[in-house]
Amino acid sequence: MKNYFKISTVIFAVMAMLSLFSCNDDDTGTIIPIPPGEGSLDLPPLDPQLVQEGKDIFRYDTFGDETFWTDVLQMNQVIESAVSPATALAVGLKVDASALPAEVVAAIQNGDVDLEDPQTTLVLLQLNAVVGVQGQVSEKPDGSLTLDRMGITCALCHSTVDDSFAPGIGNRLDGWANRDLDPGFIISLSPALDQATKDVYASWAPGIYDPRFNNDGLNNPVVIPPAYGLYGLPKAIFTGDGDIEHEPAGPVAYWNRYVAVTQMHGHGYFEDPRLNLVVDHREGDDLVTDKLPALQAYQFSLDAPTPPEGSFDAAAAIRGKALFSGKAQCATCHSGPLFTDVIDGGKLHPQSASVAVDKDYVKRSATKKWRVSPLKGIWQHPPYFHDGSAATLADVVSRYNEVNKLKLSDTEKSDLTEYLKSI
Repeated sequence: MKNYFKISTVIFAVMAMLSLFSCNDDDTGTIIPIPPGEGSLDLPPLDPQLVQEGKDIFRYDTFGDETFWTDVLQMNQVIESAVSPATALAVGLKVDASALPAEVVAAIQNGDVDLEDPQTTLVLLQLNAVVGVQGQVSEKPDGSLTLDRMGITCALCHSTVDDSFAPGIGNRLDGWANRDLDPGFIISLSPALDQATKDVYASWAPGIYDPRFNNDGLNNPVVIPPAYGLYGLPKAIFTGDGDIEHEPAGPVAYWNRYVAVTQMHGHGYFEDPRLNLVVDHREGDDLVTDKLPALQAYQFSLDAPTPPEGSFDAAAAIRGKALFSGKAQCATCHSGPLFTDVIDGGKLHPQSASVAVDKDYVKRSATKKWRVSPLKGIWQHPPYFHDGSAATLADVVSRYNEVNKLKLSDTEKSDLTEYLKSI
């Protein structure tokens, strides 16, 4: 595993060098940003074995967090007594259809499975079919099932399904943010929480989560971001906290460690002096650190999805691309192959640069600045901005047009929207 850290360090050293060349000089010596969507970072290929290892970690590894979700929050009791498949689907949990045996599929199709019975949920957990949830199920003397222990994995928030079997049931789409998931409401069901804390969690909407609330006590949730299209970014998350300087395994590994330890409560250690934060959930062990390189490699392997055929007006998108790089000024920051200027030496932007409604979230971060979000696959994950304040891409364009006084006509706004749909 030590070799993986060395490999990761070399990769990000190369990325840092490449970032110095992410802009071109013209004859006058002026720096000209690489046009949006063009250029290449020429990143080294990923190790297939490491990627496969990371895939298993992403989907199935709890980092030992059963000690929190079971022993502290008692969520196993909540699931066993009150969470039927219908309830689970209603709060955004997903079912991996590929994990269902043929006889179970046939029984569901024939209506022979009681989707209102929590016992059916325990059967799905036995089959390892509930995306992002791991459960240890046993049988009581009377033949009924009991959920002895449960924990969560990265896939809970950062995977969904294609609904190919039924709504909420289908093939996994790893890296896609589960914007149907209502994590706050789910956590609020814990009998271990006081009512005031329950009320805070229950106030969050589906697809929304506050990854800092349990550390700083502030209630300021953000949208769950996708975990694809990350390879080549020298800084991770909305505020660019994650980088190789603060996590040798890599920028995304920084946030993986943060979430695994401080949010999932896995057995690991997180420290960041910039946040004045130290969290240690080790119990004579560390079930997080050695897994970070592989987990990050799998996330790096997840490409942003291409837009569905016929989902945008191609002619309008061509006109919108010219606006993106010109009058609309988008390419000022959303430049280069990943549509973000963070590849320019890890560039970040001040709090005032955001056009989101909420500008206070950045104050809770380590950098106190914003990273320009990469745009590939942006068609896939509304709502937009870190606070979800723009419901559609058209709303995003309108917001920028208003705040930056771009004076775009209705036709130009429409064309620009079509281009964003095409990325």
